[in-house]
Amino acid sequence: MIRPEEVYRIGRLGKAHGVKGELSFQFDDDVFDRAEADYLIIEVDGILVPFFIEEYRFRSDSTAILKLEDIDTQERARELTNCDVYFPRALTPHDDEEELRWSFFVGFDLVEARSGKSVGRIAHVDDTTANILFELEDGTLIPAAEELITDVDHDARRITIDLPEGLLEL
Repeated sequence: MIRPEEVYRIGRLGKAHGVKGELSFQFDDDVFDRAEADYLIIEVDGILVPFFIEEYRFRSDSTAILKLEDIDTQERARELTNCDVYFPRALTPHDDEEELRWSFFVGFDLVEARSGKSVGRIAHVDDTTANILFELEDGTLIPAAEELITDVDHDARRITIDLPEGLLEL
């Protein structure tokens, strides 16, 4: 069974495309194209299910046409419409930090560098503006500026951050 902490969301399936089981795939992270992965994880009725990729082709910088194994009809493809798509954390290349997308860090614990105390767990990353923010589970917003991050421990799923004094009291 695939556990939620083993994956992170990279996009959502759209409408069926054609009659042979292809789907429109809107993605935030193209890690499936950069990493060695034969499958994607799709949330179906609350369960994380692996689906092997037969082929895909890009339509834009954020959309692809995706063909999954054993999804061979328009009707089967429609069953997956609007399902969230996830990628296994274990298959995400960590050797090049520049290639990681902010969404990868959802679920990581945020630790304050000076005190060593946990600030909270990252529930969402708002990267829609120039000032990227970590949104913690309690709703607190923390700037995700690279110059504030002092360490990232992928195995422990922890980010150490040097927060400006007084930020948590706001």
